[in-house]
Amino acid sequence: MAHYKTEQDNWLIIYLKYLLFVFNFFFWVGGAAVLAVGIWTLVEKSGYLSVLASSTFAASAYILIFAGVLVMVTGFLGFGAILREQKGCLSTYFCLLLVIFLVELVAGVLAHVYYQRLSDELKQHLNRTLAENYGQPGATQITASVDRLQQDFKCCGSNSSADWQHSTYILSREAEGRQVPDSCCKTVVARCGQRAHPSNIYKVEGGCLTKLEQFLADHLLLMGAVGIGVACLQICGMVLTCCLHQRLQRHFY
Repeated sequence: MAHYKTEQDNWLIIYLKYLLFVFNFFFWVGGAAVLAVGIWTLVEKSGYLSVLASSTFAASAYILIFAGVLVMVTGFLGFGAILREQKGCLSTYFCLLLVIFLVELVAGVLAHVYYQRLSDELKQHLNRTLAENYGQPGATQITASVDRLQQDFKCCGSNSSADWQHSTYILSREAEGRQVPDSCCKTVVARCGQRAHPSNIYKVEGGCLTKLEQFLADHLLLMGAVGIGVACLQICGMVLTCCLHQRLQRHFY
């Protein structure tokens, strides 16, 4: 009877090991996905960060990158712990899973908080940026961000092209008679912004505000979905790790 129970425990341990091994593989792939989304956010979309009032969006991306790296390192540790069947390694693996879960929880809370106040922040800050900061000395990064924003989203002004009428840049001599910046033009050439006709510049309902808000909302949802997916894998992994640790403890003692 004792021999049968020992054999049954051995099979259960082997089953848990293979199950945890498969989980760890998907967990590692999930970590690579989290890392990729975080890097993509900062590299490809960093041009828009200068027009945002707070750094919450960028902070969420940095947290995702940190979590992604930690997940991949933890994944390698998990493979070693599973193969060696060492309780100490399994305990460390469990603790790292818990830390990663808490890090992603913080990123999720930041993304949710930012999502709630996204619309109000954009309305206040984007209008002020266009009116006061665009084209000013020492604001070259903001100017480049707004130009890229208008070209990428094919829009002009915060709500409409009329927003540029109150811009410090448009009212200055540096504008050289432009009614809107050249980045509002469908085909950008020097001083094309002097003619604000719909055939020449982008006339989009809701302006850049609506498009940027939708872009950020979609991106935050993507970041949240990836984070939730990996978090679900982590919960499964912590349960499996606890089960294997407990079985190994009973097996050896």
